[in-house]
Amino acid sequence: MRSIVMGGLLAAAAMSGLGAQEKEVLKVPGTVEGLPFSPAVKVGNIIYLSGQIGNHRGTRVLVPGGIGPETQQALENIRVVLEASGSSLDRVIKCTVYLADIGDYEAMNQVYASVFPRDPPARSTIATSGLALGARTEIECLATARPK
Repeated sequence: MRSIVMGGLLAAAAMSGLGAQEKEVLKVPGTVEGLPFSPAVKVGNIIYLSGQIGNHRGTRVLVPGGIGPETQQALENIRVVLEASGSSLDRVIKCTVYLADIGDYEAMNQVYASVFPRDPPARSTIATSGLALGARTEIECLATARPK
């Protein structure tokens, strides 16, 4: 019980420090309007990106060709959001990749590795039972902002 109380106190202390930092919702030109989430939110020097799928920018239409092209487009969409948010792909610290089919892992991984060839960010990959718009993959990231 003591460890649960101590863990709760540590979490509360960490959150109180986070609470002192302002949340900034970042606007990104060319994003689909009318969705119930922001493309990115910045707290302190960390940028939290919403998941990106392989849709043509500004539309709800997936690029054709399956997992390879969708992964490439999702990562391009991430690059655009990062740059509009004051960051870049080389400042990504963590990604979570969602796959509609774990059988697509190798093809996704080849494209992903080409975008992060050196010192890649930490990553988790999760197989799901389905993604928005029938996408084969969705990728979300955390990145640090460029110093001002």
